[in-house]
Amino acid sequence: MSALRRKFGDDYQVVTTSSSGSGFHQQQAAAAAPRRKRQRFVDKNGRCNVQHGNLGSETSRYLSDLFTTLVDLKWRWNLFIFILTYTVAWLFMASMWWLIAYMRGDLNKAHDDNYTPCVANVYNFPSAFLFFIETEATIGYGYRYITDKCPEGIILFLFQSILGSIVDAFLIGCMFIKMSQPKKRAETLMFSEHAVISMRDGKLTLMFRVGNLRNSHMVSAQIRCKLLKSRQTPEGEFLPLDQLELDVGFSTGADQLFLVSPLTICHVIDAKSPFYDLSQRSMQTEQFEIVVILEGIVETTGMTCQARTSYTEDEVLWGHRFFPVISLEEGFFKVDYSQFHATFEVPTTPYSVKEQEEMLLISSPLIGPAVSNSKERNNSVECLDGLDDISTKIPSKLQKMTGREDFPKKLLRMSSTTSEKAYSIGDLPMKLQRISSVPGNSEEKLVSKTTKMMSDPMSQSVADLPPKLQKLSGGGARMEGKIPPKLRKMNSDRFT
Repeated sequence: MSALRRKFGDDYQVVTTSSSGSGFHQQQAAAAAPRRKRQRFVDKNGRCNVQHGNLGSETSRYLSDLFTTLVDLKWRWNLFIFILTYTVAWLFMASMWWLIAYMRGDLNKAHDDNYTPCVANVYNFPSAFLFFIETEATIGYGYRYITDKCPEGIILFLFQSILGSIVDAFLIGCMFIKMSQPKKRAETLMFSEHAVISMRDGKLTLMFRVGNLRNSHMVSAQIRCKLLKSRQTPEGEFLPLDQLELDVGFSTGADQLFLVSPLTICHVIDAKSPFYDLSQRSMQTEQFEIVVILEGIVETTGMTCQARTSYTEDEVLWGHRFFPVISLEEGFFKVDYSQFHATFEVPTTPYSVKEQEEMLLISSPLIGPAVSNSKERNNSVECLDGLDDISTKIPSKLQKMTGREDFPKKLLRMSSTTSEKAYSIGDLPMKLQRISSVPGNSEEKLVSKTTKMMSDPMSQSVADLPPKLQKLSGGGARMEGKIPPKLRKMNSDRFT
């Protein structure tokens, strides 16, 4: 008996298989069972499906950061705490004023004109409550007021002012932060319902679309992508939610967005990508989730806003592309959000990038890359066969210009490039033209030096010169110190 653990999202199912027929039927029943709904780590609206349990004594940490705890609560709990706090505070302070009046006997002598109470016209609890509200709200109708015959009333009045200021600052500040949170601003940031994989600029690319519904901009908008996928380490440790970074343009700065119109975010699938071995066929068995995080500063409030969404493997469309949504009108660009989520199919290879590279290596010859043009291939073979002859016939100046004795070996290595360029260098021989096309040598410099070498008057035969000039030439070396001035000037004009 062997237990096979299969993972459907976050749900596990244990199927017992054996060599008997009952085990086979159990396996078939498990395969025919309907697949449960995919459990997401991040919902489409950006909410994270994580619940913290068994905190134990760690719950006291929430009370140490009470302000953030109140801000993070839902609106119904915030309103309940707001009303309850003020109600309890008002009843407590009104009870304190009624207790002072009761202990001094002001309730029985409230209508005596010759008696000076602590608080005028306070003779029961409702009147004490009204006095507190008039004092706290600074209404001051003038009918109820504190007198100087009550020192304990003065102390209570100071305590009431301090406590009221603290409660107002805490609760009103909490409600203000709650109302001005940029979470509502994130609802006007859109993500496409699906992500697509297709070719762009000759490379297999994962793409999705983001948009801003408001006219106000997102300052310093930046986007990041995380790939959540379970894996097992070589040591046997199972990681259910391993996070990998998806490069969306960190090196080129493409992750910094100017989010005025809808943008298509691209992740190039290459050897460094986690999707290097992902193909259209393997997507049917793969399980992953792409979490997209868009951050920016709200232009109107200056607060940082974050919008999130996710794409599971069944929300990634292979061989699709987004419809264009921007059109040029008279004097402005129009964005049609009715086509924001729309895609259409395009011809796309069903193979992964790894499989494409392997097929390319198999189809390529082992000697070197194939030359597309047959004429260029023949020229390359002719050039390789005649390397010895070429090395002996290259002029000395051209050999010195190369700067290496093993020039034929270097030429052999350089001649195996994918394509050969043909240059027009005047009347140079064909072999020199092929040599001049070796990568690493500047073609303009080589042509200029070779042309000057071929047209150098000193390379001509000195037999045509007069006898005196033949003596002065000294076997081809100019001795300008012994040439007459007129002839030197004539000679310099000729060389220039």
